[in-house]
Amino acid sequence: MATLAYNRRAHFDYQISDKYEAGLVLAGHEVKSVKTGHISLKESFVTAKGNELFLTNAHIPPYVHAGQIANYDPTRPRKLLLKKSEIKHLIGKMRTEGLTLVPIRMYTKKRLLKLEFGIGKGKKKFDKRETIAKREEERTMLRQMRG
Repeated sequence: MATLAYNRRAHFDYQISDKYEAGLVLAGHEVKSVKTGHISLKESFVTAKGNELFLTNAHIPPYVHAGQIANYDPTRPRKLLLKKSEIKHLIGKMRTEGLTLVPIRMYTKKRLLKLEFGIGKGKKKFDKRETIAKREEERTMLRQMRG
């Protein structure tokens, strides 16, 4: 499994509880673009339309060697492939508890592209400060142990 993209803001902005794996419906040139590392999960999120989940706002530029693609939108919504029962469970959690589905990373599994996303609850400003303080504390402890 090779990680192609990682959403660094996911764990900073959200408390992630459960993680899920899903396939994506992509065009051929998008797959080639992603496999060469041209994808950004920054500011992307998972939305529900009907009984389907979509990866929204993920930026996948057109593949360099594909030529001109007419009317291509790099941030178009891309359908996620999950079991029906998983989709119903996730949509229920989103609607009742007000949770968000946050993309964490995109990776390859054998020859397939997979998206790892988690159920996240938004952190408040003081939670983020607490995270930063813990990280700084760990860094200072490591520096003291080394030197």
